[in-house]
Amino acid sequence: MNATTGQDFTELVHRLNDSSVRKRYEAFRDIDWNGPDSAIDPRDPRWRLPAVTPLGGTDWYRSLPGDVQSVFGLEWTCQVLRFGVSFEACLTRGLLELASVQPSDSPLLRYAMHEVIEESHHSMMFLELIRRSGCKPHDVPRTESFLQRHVVARWGATFPELFFMCVLAGEVFIDHDNRERLRGKDALHPLLRRVLQIHVTEEARHVCFAEGYLRERLPLLSSARRRAIAIAVPFVLRRGEEMMLRPPPSLIERYAIPRGELARAFGPGSEHQRSVAKITAPILELVTWRLPRSRPSWRSSPSAS
Repeated sequence: MNATTGQDFTELVHRLNDSSVRKRYEAFRDIDWNGPDSAIDPRDPRWRLPAVTPLGGTDWYRSLPGDVQSVFGLEWTCQVLRFGVSFEACLTRGLLELASVQPSDSPLLRYAMHEVIEESHHSMMFLELIRRSGCKPHDVPRTESFLQRHVVARWGATFPELFFMCVLAGEVFIDHDNRERLRGKDALHPLLRRVLQIHVTEEARHVCFAEGYLRERLPLLSSARRRAIAIAVPFVLRRGEEMMLRPPPSLIERYAIPRGELARAFGPGSEHQRSVAKITAPILELVTWRLPRSRPSWRSSPSAS
């Protein structure tokens, strides 16, 4: 990560604000929900997991009937989108908290409001795809929902550096998943492709802002806050990886996925773990470079398991 000055960061925020005006999308304006190719059939083979994905390449998944593979892929996709709605609700609350402590002429205030609008449209398009799929994904557990609403979101005003670390921990994984799907050779359902294209475009701004904010703010923190971030980061990253890249316990139980297959697909030494290490490396580098007096315990991080 390169160092930035206050002026550099202010210029970055102005550029991101301009970009939010020039390149913006609306959930019910820029997606053809009722187009001829928009109907969702759970048996459509385009919902199947690609063989290059950790679970899609297992003997267990390949042994399933084709229709079951498709239904499983659709249900998992919708579950990830539902988790994404919960994450973005927390993010939106935190951004409003951040905005509440900014002066009226601050470019950060304007940026926060732009991102609130963009995240709201992301949630609407996620929910609309879920509704049309007929799937019934569950929300995050109640305890986690309570923490998101009453602890993490409030950090937007009281501890924004830790808040944006949590933001990155969610965004980098779902952004990676979206980009891999779009980059893959397998055909995607037109609705999913359009949703992912919009999400990737706007999430790039959000990740850029979070990284820029942290580069600017982390060196100014007290030793106590540095230690708090260093301790929290591995656990936050692990939870983000579990929610966005692994099948949830509900699907594991319903489809009776063998533990051995899960261990080979996601456990130590797997290609998935190497991929997670690459995804998390910029965040860990950001923390270690910006928090020289801290001693982060990376042993708990998914990149070190």
